[in-house]
Amino acid sequence: MLTSCGQSQEKTLNYLALGDSYTIGEAVIDEERYPLQLVAKLADKDLTLETKIVATSGWRTDDLMNGIEKEKLGNDYDLVSLLIGANNQFQNKPFSQYEKEFTVLLAAAIEHAGGDTNRVFVVGIPDYYYTPYGQVKGSFRITDELNAYNTFAEATCIQWGVPFVDITAISQKGIEYTELVAMDGLHPSGKQYGLWVEEILNTAKSTIDYAVEHVR
Repeated sequence: MLTSCGQSQEKTLNYLALGDSYTIGEAVIDEERYPLQLVAKLADKDLTLETKIVATSGWRTDDLMNGIEKEKLGNDYDLVSLLIGANNQFQNKPFSQYEKEFTVLLAAAIEHAGGDTNRVFVVGIPDYYYTPYGQVKGSFRITDELNAYNTFAEATCIQWGVPFVDITAISQKGIEYTELVAMDGLHPSGKQYGLWVEEILNTAKSTIDYAVEHVR
């Protein structure tokens, strides 16, 4: 972008990441969180990137709804991502709660992107059964239930014209490739988050490109 004097003026892309422990990056350093790894991939000399993360470990869909309300967020974000639901399943909340509140949260994500679905993408819930914690504490029921959550989220995204980034297959490599799991034995490692980012840049390419090209 050029000023009236012909000098380059840096643009700022404002990114809002909504979620839970997988978004805040439980058990990894800040730079390894998937939103910050994504921002690093988008770094450009003519583009400044500002990231706002609204996420807390343990948050369910209703917690995220409350968190968004408390933040008093604006509606002019250039890019918005949503990843939520693992704690609904983990805490044995009714699936109907997720169905209702995920839809509300997707609507909120779009609202904070100025009503533009071209600026929003959703990341699926990783399958934590394929972690040391999941193998000891859980059963294949985790996989079955999370598949139902992700199937609903993907169908909703298709209906609303929003990319759904399926990272299930990546997360299910956590037992075979132990470096994909953080030291806590449950959450993804920075390396796994890096693979997520590659999938985001592939599946949500049009969304990312649009956000970069149409910075407000």
